[in-house]
Amino acid sequence: MLTPAAPRPVAVDAALDRRLRAMPKVELHVHLEGALDADAVWAMARRNGVPLPADTAEGWRDFYAFRDFDHFLRVYTAAAGTMRTAADWAFMAETFVAGQAAQHVRYTEAFLSASFMVGGPVPEPDLLDALADGVAAGEARHGARVRFIPDVARHLPDTQRAVLEFATRGHARGLFLGLGLGGPEVGWPPELFRETYAEAGRRGLRLVAHAGETVGAGSVRGAVEALGAERIGHGIRCIEDAAVVTLLRELRVPLEVCPTSNYHLGVAAAGRPHPIRALVDAGLTCTVNADDPGMFGTTLTDEYRLLAAQGFGWEELWQLNRNALDVAFLSDAERAAERARWDAWAAETAATA
Repeated sequence: MLTPAAPRPVAVDAALDRRLRAMPKVELHVHLEGALDADAVWAMARRNGVPLPADTAEGWRDFYAFRDFDHFLRVYTAAAGTMRTAADWAFMAETFVAGQAAQHVRYTEAFLSASFMVGGPVPEPDLLDALADGVAAGEARHGARVRFIPDVARHLPDTQRAVLEFATRGHARGLFLGLGLGGPEVGWPPELFRETYAEAGRRGLRLVAHAGETVGAGSVRGAVEALGAERIGHGIRCIEDAAVVTLLRELRVPLEVCPTSNYHLGVAAAGRPHPIRALVDAGLTCTVNADDPGMFGTTLTDEYRLLAAQGFGWEELWQLNRNALDVAFLSDAERAAERARWDAWAAETAATA
């Protein structure tokens, strides 16, 4: 079975394309490990002596042709396992910041697949130091900020307490923002993680969860009602239940929508407009994100281009971007300062359009 292909965007108007490339951005749903492309993973595996399910770089690239969500998880798990030293994590973090800055992504909240990290080859203090050093170096050199949200892999529920402790210690250092939940939804409902999320909330961690990607609207309801999730990763299948759409709208729970990811994993139908149009029209707060850019061959800018090719105009795209700034886990002062910079950029752009 071939990877469900994202619709190839038609040429975007040149003036709009320039605006999309230059606009200041915020991204809320992107995985640090998923920012590695196949060649980078292969090189890291060779350097660290980590076996991969392929004998050659070409074979590994072929393995990146995702057949379904379970196969994607196999690729993702293998890729995450190639980072074996503190230096790997520091390099990855700094490189990621540089890539975000190149797209004018001024602020990012990135996921860490913490279930694979706790108890791993890098001691926690060294791991936290490496991540902190990497993002600090990236910020100093490129001016973009990144903070992390460690997440629990659903299919590894025994790690949830260790991930919570890891998130708590990273939060105390100002490096981590909260707790997330990722991995396969099928067979692993949000309710299994209720107690961990309740404790995370008591500790002052922000709460997010992937839901409504490969399972329907009930998963979204569970993430909101059982976990108290403040944002939903993906969430597009909420549209299957009007009551869940109403719940999200009334509670103002934002969705972190990842169009190219949805096409590649068959969550959104190839050859048809992405469901984000229906979600926006239903009055939901949506943001645009790249999810695993290295694995899906995309960037945040490309995500906006894709939506432009599907009929979203500049004002709608700018609002989607503003939504991300509005619902990011920033302090009021940080948000106000960033809004002022964005408003100045928008005014200047409008004057020269």
